[in-house]
Amino acid sequence: MAIIFHCDRCGKEIRAADTAGGKWGKCPACHNKVYVPNLNVEDELKLAPVDETEEEKKNRLMAETYRLTQDILQERDTPNGPSGFGGPASEMSEKELTKNIILYLRQMADGELDEAERTAASIAPHGRQATAIIDRIAISEIPEPELADLAPQVLAGLVRTLRSKIS
Repeated sequence: MAIIFHCDRCGKEIRAADTAGGKWGKCPACHNKVYVPNLNVEDELKLAPVDETEEEKKNRLMAETYRLTQDILQERDTPNGPSGFGGPASEMSEKELTKNIILYLRQMADGELDEAERTAASIAPHGRQATAIIDRIAISEIPEPELADLAPQVLAGLVRTLRSKIS
């Protein structure tokens, strides 16, 4: 019985003897080097059995990954900044507004930019009141204790930045 296959280059049908299986030859039409398939392979390809516990573990891990991903996505949608962020402007006492302004200045000085943006968003709806507090901090000879370690020029720059965000 002959081995029948096609040349990879020209597509011509090639007939080879049974003894040529598993060897290299030449296509009679284009002289391309071709591999003659071995059809007398008696060994069957054996696959490893599926381990049910591994499949269950994989499915459990995939479900947990999905759940965690959903939790993270929901956290991004939920505002979690200081009070007043993400909703209508609520009443804020002068003391709390001052605390948030100082918090913003400290966050900016410490490089916590995302938190500072959230804090600024909570301050912005209270424009006039916040501006008055910011101006009071700016002209004060003695800075707030939380800001005492900042150089006066740095503090002045941070105050200007916040004032421009509110205006």
